[in-house]
Amino acid sequence: MTILVTGAAGFIGAYVSRALLARGESVVGVDNFNDYYDPQLKRDRVAALCPGLDLRTLDFADKPAFDALFAEVQPHAVIHLGAQAGVRYSLQNPYAYLHSNWAGFLNVLEACRARPVQHLVYASSSSVYGGSAVPPFSEDQVVNQPLSLYAASKASNELMAHCYAHLFRIKATGLRFFTVYGPWGRPDMAPLLFSRAILAGRPIQVFNDGQMLRDFTYIDDIVAGVLAALERPPQDDGTQPPCAVYNLGNHRPVPLEHFIAVIERAAGKPAIKEYKPMQPGDMPQTSASIERVHAALGFEPGTTIDAALPRVVAWCRDYFGDKL
Repeated sequence: MTILVTGAAGFIGAYVSRALLARGESVVGVDNFNDYYDPQLKRDRVAALCPGLDLRTLDFADKPAFDALFAEVQPHAVIHLGAQAGVRYSLQNPYAYLHSNWAGFLNVLEACRARPVQHLVYASSSSVYGGSAVPPFSEDQVVNQPLSLYAASKASNELMAHCYAHLFRIKATGLRFFTVYGPWGRPDMAPLLFSRAILAGRPIQVFNDGQMLRDFTYIDDIVAGVLAALERPPQDDGTQPPCAVYNLGNHRPVPLEHFIAVIERAAGKPAIKEYKPMQPGDMPQTSASIERVHAALGFEPGTTIDAALPRVVAWCRDYFGDKL
């Protein structure tokens, strides 16, 4: 089976590509290597995790270029992980989200419409729960109170996929990722930000005075969930749109102060904490209900912060060295 992976040089994309290649799939990756964070980290990530990947430098928001690639590759399935990420960045550069998360996702849907695929799996986010969230967050909850443009773009993607499933019978599965972490992770997220700062003896900013809970989900568990979703496309019985949305979370929210303490132990030094108020767009708590995804896909994450976060600290020490 030929699978097209967008955002293949990204954190989740590179790990998913590696897993697909390991089981013998034909994989074509797409990434535009934008400068949201250091493109060299993306290149190093691909070289380390999936060096045999057929990776094309291309912006999926460029419709003619993406359509040409789609026609060339003729994928059986698409795993769409490319997006403009980041809650806080959406306050600074909103047009980047319009470009990638709306126009780009529309290009993906239109390509799947023009050259039908067996299944479209796409990344959503726990951020969609927004101001209406009641923990544990269930897929049955209404998601109409986004707290950031990023969250609004991801909720819109789910609506767009539903529309194309209804109109054109495109089988589509959206995955709401909950704070994914691991070696080779995104440098703008707390696991790497805090690990690097604590190792280097720099202060860390602790928002909402530390009163935060996060459902941190290890990358290996996320990859297992993505592959399980890929293998089980929604069935089309003609009565409902063939689409689904699932949470992929650890379902064990961790207090921020405990998260920091695990990094301190792994780093062998205390954090210098600067307590700050809540940031615009942030959520004080994320907490995934995984009952639906467990029943449908057998998803059962088993990795804890205490076991896996020290791997991130060790990777930071090794990769960044004296450039922490």
